[in-house]
Amino acid sequence: MGRGGSKSGLLGFLNRSDDRSSGGASSNITIFVFVFLFIISSVMLLLSSRNFIFDIQNAGLSLFTGIRGGIHEVTSFVERSVLSIKELSNLRKEHAELLEQLDRYREHERSNAEIYQENIRLKEQLDFSKTLRYRRIPAQISGRDPDNLFSAIVINKGSYAGVANNMTVVAWQNGIQALVGKVIQTGILESIVMPVYDINSLVSSRLSVSRYEGIIEGQGNTESSLLMRFIPKRARDEINIGDIVITSGMGGIFPADINIGRVSKINVPEYETTLEIEINPMIDFSRLEYVFIIEAENGNAESGISQTGYFND
Repeated sequence: MGRGGSKSGLLGFLNRSDDRSSGGASSNITIFVFVFLFIISSVMLLLSSRNFIFDIQNAGLSLFTGIRGGIHEVTSFVERSVLSIKELSNLRKEHAELLEQLDRYREHERSNAEIYQENIRLKEQLDFSKTLRYRRIPAQISGRDPDNLFSAIVINKGSYAGVANNMTVVAWQNGIQALVGKVIQTGILESIVMPVYDINSLVSSRLSVSRYEGIIEGQGNTESSLLMRFIPKRARDEINIGDIVITSGMGGIFPADINIGRVSKINVPEYETTLEIEINPMIDFSRLEYVFIIEAENGNAESGISQTGYFND
């Protein structure tokens, strides 16, 4: 009895436990189905709402528009960058061309200025040549004598143009006619001129105001003054700084009354009977370009005798 009763009670308890478990599982399933159906209904209700559809459409449109705008901006940036690089290259090329044109214009401007100044100088020389009383041959300085770089001047006219030894050479600077020197050697197309500052140059001269005469000697370079010697001491009070010295015309080589220079200093040697006057040439030999070879009307240029009575080289 005891064992049978025990088995019956255990089975009854298990059956009741199974019933309770089945009932709990059913309740959980029911709740899950309810929640699922509620969610589905809510979603269906939400999807069926017009505003929700518009919101979805607007969101999609905004997203698409944003993506399209971003792509457009990137594309535009790339295009602008490529165009900027191309434009920069073109600007550099145009800049180089403009600089080249500017250089050409500047060169033309310099050339025009040089031509203008050249025309002025040539006109000045032409006007001067019309005032000369002698046969004149225009010439241009073409160089220096390689055997005498510090003195002799080479001109571009020779015997073919009528140049001969001992012809006088003058120039026109700053509106003043002045003596340059004389021809000492003549070639067919070129000649060599001994300027007045040459150490071997001797020019018979005269003070234009006091009319005292003397001999002008060179000192071998353009930096030193010319020296006028053999003027009597009694002439000291009649000579002033700045007086003009001209050729005297004695000897037949240098025509009279050609300007040579101005008195810059008067020296009175204590044991000498004559004065020594320093003369600044009127010709600036560092700027000398054009000259005129002239021959006196008496045609004594070929005599070979200077104003001092000495033979010329």
